[in-house]
Amino acid sequence: MDLQQLEMRKVNEPAGGTSLLMKCLLAAAMGLASANLVAAEPVWRVVHGWPALPEGRVLGSVSGVGIDTAGNVLVFHRAGRVWPASDQLDTAPIVGTTVWILDANSGARIGEWGANAFAMPHGLTVDAHDNVWLTDVALHQVFKYTADGKLLLTLGERGVPGDDAGHFNRPTKVAVAKDGSFYVADGYRNARVAKFSPNGEFLMQWGAKGTGPGEFQTVHGIALDAQGNVYVADRENMRVQVFTADGEFLRQWKSEALGRPYGVVLASDGTALVADGGDQPSDPPDRSALVVLHADGSVAERVGRWGNYDGQFMMAHDLVLGRDGAVYIGDIQGRRVQKFVKVAE
Repeated sequence: MDLQQLEMRKVNEPAGGTSLLMKCLLAAAMGLASANLVAAEPVWRVVHGWPALPEGRVLGSVSGVGIDTAGNVLVFHRAGRVWPASDQLDTAPIVGTTVWILDANSGARIGEWGANAFAMPHGLTVDAHDNVWLTDVALHQVFKYTADGKLLLTLGERGVPGDDAGHFNRPTKVAVAKDGSFYVADGYRNARVAKFSPNGEFLMQWGAKGTGPGEFQTVHGIALDAQGNVYVADRENMRVQVFTADGEFLRQWKSEALGRPYGVVLASDGTALVADGGDQPSDPPDRSALVVLHADGSVAERVGRWGNYDGQFMMAHDLVLGRDGAVYIGDIQGRRVQKFVKVAE
C-alpha cells in the first residue's frame, strides 16, 4: 500500500477515528517517503512571469543556458528549428537570432545575436571572461564568441563528423577551467571527453562506449568544481561520473531519484544541481525535474515534474546557477527557460 492509498483510506474511513494499525502504517510510509527522496517542504519555487519577452517574440527549443559576470542570463535556442524524426540534421543556417540575453531580475530581453550562424544549437557556456562557448550538433563544431557575438575560435570541420583531434561527432557542451583550458563533451555519436589548451590545441581525451567507469552512453553535460574535477552527465547510463582534470575516474552518482541527467552544475558549497530530462523515448517522458544533490551525491530534493505549467518541465535540458543564487533551467520541448529561487527560511 503506497502513501496515497493510505491517505485515501484515512479520509474515507468511518467516524470513530483511525485505527492504531493504520496510524502506524501511515506514519511509517510518510517517514520512508521523506527519507528516501526529498525534503517534506519544497526548498525551491518557480518565479512566475519570468522571463518577460517582447510582444510577438517567442523562444524556440532552449538547449543551453549560461550566466555572464554581470548576472545576465544567456539562452541558446533553435529559433523554430526542430530535431527531425529521421535524425538527419539540417546544416543550413538558422535565419533567426539564436542567442538571447535576458535581464536576471526582470526577465526582459536586453540583447540578441547568432543569426545565420548555427544549424542545430546545443550547449552554451560562459567563461570567467564572458566569452561564450557554443556547440552545434549538426555542424559538429565548437565555437568561442565574445559577449557581443564576435567569433574568436572555431574547432571542428563544418558538417564533417569524426573522432580525432580535429573533429567531433555531435558535440554537446564545453566546460572551461580556471587556467583557460577547456573540455568538450563529445557527445551524441562519440563517447569521449576531449581536453584542449586555452588556444584550442588538442591535449588529450578519455572515454569509450560502455557502462563501466570512464565509459559513456551519451556524454550530454559537463561541469567543473572548484578543485578542477570534471563532472559528466552520462545521460543514457543514468548517472553523473566524476573525474580528475586528467580523466582519472573518481566516483559516480547514480540512483532512481537522480533520474537521467541532461545537465549538471556545481555550487560553491559542494551542492550539485542536475537537470533530469526524463525517461526517453517514452512520449511523454515519465518524469522531468530539477534535482538537488548533497555533496556526496545523495538526493536532497526533486523540484517539479513533467508538464507545461509553471514549475514543470517537458524536458529539462540544461541549467545554470546564477550569481543571485537562482537556478535557470532551459526546457527543450517546453521551448522556454524558467527561473527558480530558494524559499525563504
